[in-house]
Amino acid sequence: MGRLVPAVTRALDILELFLDGDGTLSAPDIVRKLQLPRTTVHELVTTLAARSYIVPVPGQPGRYRLGVRPYQLGSRYAEQLDLAAEGQQVARSVAETCDETVHVAILEGTDVIYIAKVDSTHAVRMVSAAGRRLPAHCTSVGKMLLASLPEQELTARIPDGVELTAMTPNSITDPAVLREALAEIRQRGMAVESRESNPDVSCVAAPVRDRTGQVVAALSISVPMIRWSDERRAELEQLAAKGAAELSERLGHRGAA
Repeated sequence: MGRLVPAVTRALDILELFLDGDGTLSAPDIVRKLQLPRTTVHELVTTLAARSYIVPVPGQPGRYRLGVRPYQLGSRYAEQLDLAAEGQQVARSVAETCDETVHVAILEGTDVIYIAKVDSTHAVRMVSAAGRRLPAHCTSVGKMLLASLPEQELTARIPDGVELTAMTPNSITDPAVLREALAEIRQRGMAVESRESNPDVSCVAAPVRDRTGQVVAALSISVPMIRWSDERRAELEQLAAKGAAELSERLGHRGAA
């Protein structure tokens, strides 16, 4: 790896300061926060402003905010993102940590579609495949995604009074019962499925958000019942949340859900 260029590092440090607070900074703020000489800060600020990375704040002399150039770069980055490819990388990292099957799924209608999957190395594991479609209400990823929908959209997809498909005796078939489960998921920020899509498997799932904060996918960890316990569930919930947060960050999301 080559040598880091100090001036470039300092310029990037200045830009990253704008991620905190109210999004505006003065040269003295930068000097104080980064412990840099005033002359150095003045030169860096002048250069960044000349290249439209930062611009003066109207009506606030000496203060700056981010300019159009970081937005243009961020937009180009977002255009290049591939949710399936990014999801596969994160799923692989999570699976290596827990050695269980990890999925990333999206919602389509009332179904979920798995767009990324990494298998456990255990002999006993969940059998599935990327591209597979399942009823959303029977899966942890699906319930996580349904819980993220506005109430009006949820009702349009799953009207009251319909009987939902059952994949196992534990599947939820009553929309009213499903809505109670979704309310709890919204409160916890985590979904759990106990043998609802497979009688021998339980799962946990966490939401994946894009740069706007919208839930666009969910990441789950599936575990055969022979390795399932309350303690294991708690461990996997933390790991799923961490993996989903990493994937969200790759998609440009920043901050709390």
